Amino acid sequence: MAKSVRIWQRKQLRLDRLTFRQRDMVQIGSTGLLAVKKRLVAAQGPGDSPAKPLTKRYAIQKSKLRKGNRRDLWLTGRMLKNLTLRTVSENSSKATLTSRKERIKGLANTRIEPWLVFSPKNKLAVMEKAKKVFMEAKKRLIISRSTGAVRFD
Repeated sequence: MAKSVRIWQRKQLRLDRLTFRQRDMVQIGSTGLLAVKKRLVAAQGPGDSPAKPLTKRYAIQKSKLRKGNRRDLWLTGRMLKNLTLRTVSENSSKATLTSRKERIKGLANTRIEPWLVFSPKNKLAVMEKAKKVFMEAKKRLIISRSTGAVRFD
């Protein structure tokens, strides 16, 4: 298992201590996170279809605040702003809600409908970015002429 590295240190993003592969995973993970956030703001569910409707009472309350009556998880904006990429390794990246209050809100919303998952369009966006990142990484490969071994620099 590859060693995981926390990329946030005291509310500050630290990318200077990452290897090339970990930086690549930051790019791929950031693309996936952005794709999920865009889907949520567009009020789409986990299958790229419209999200479940709000309850009648909450829809009225949200409309009075002029926030629309769609399930876009954006009443105050704090929960989605709190969703960030936190940990990367050479083959994975993880995003989480960092504050306790936002995790509780996220769990409550997950019980209504799973929201922190990749939809089919999100998977395609991540795969496209991964292809681009790996094509760029291919340029960094060095082939040793004497042994024929491939090295990653």
